[in-house]
Amino acid sequence: MWSRHLRRAAFIALYLLLAALAGCAATAPVQEMSDARQALQAAEQVGAREQALPSYLSARRLLESAEALLNEGNYRSAREKAALARRHAVQAREQALGSPGTSR
Repeated sequence: MWSRHLRRAAFIALYLLLAALAGCAATAPVQEMSDARQALQAAEQVGAREQALPSYLSARRLLESAEALLNEGNYRSAREKAALARRHAVQAREQALGSPGTSR
């Protein structure tokens, strides 16, 4: 009977330890947010707002969504949205650079 209680206590302790570690792993996606902002700024600098509007707007909306999720403390979703925003911003920049009349 004692071993049953001991196993149960060990299981509870392990569960609490894993929960604590999971909480520590949920850090704010600072680097991802910065990368997305920089990619969007780079896209703006080559005229993506005019030359690649759909991709640019998609990147802007995704970044705004990531910022809202970050403010809510939903770091995992914010990280995913920021990474997606960065990809869309890079795509917008590439499209703008490939457009005729865009200075490089």
